[in-house]
Amino acid sequence: MTLKIRLACGGSKKRHHYRIVVANSRSPRDGRFIEKIGTWNPTLPKESPMRFTMDFERIQHWISKGAQPTDRILFFMDKAGLIKRPLRNNPKKATPKDKALKRLESKNN
Repeated sequence: MTLKIRLACGGSKKRHHYRIVVANSRSPRDGRFIEKIGTWNPTLPKESPMRFTMDFERIQHWISKGAQPTDRILFFMDKAGLIKRPLRNNPKKATPKDKALKRLESKNN
C-alpha cells in the first residue's frame, strides 16, 4: 500500500478549503483517508494563522513510515521550514529543438 500526503477538497462553490490527509494513493481524492494532519484555507488572508495548519510531528511520523508528500504539500513543508524541496532545474528544456534550429538557419541564410 503506497501512502501519499495530499490535499482533499472540501467546502462549497467558490468557498474552497482543503484537508491535508494521509491516504492510500489509489483512494479517491476526497474519499477514504487514514489520518487528517492539517488544513489549508486559501480564502483566508495570508497573514491569518488559521489559513494553514499542519501537525509536523505526525507528518514526520508518516514520512518515516514511507508516505510520499505531493508537490503542493512539499511546497507547504518547504515554506514552513520542515523539508527542503528539491529544485526543478531542467536546462535542456530551454534549448531550441531541431525544428527551431532549422528555422533559424534558414533565416540567417
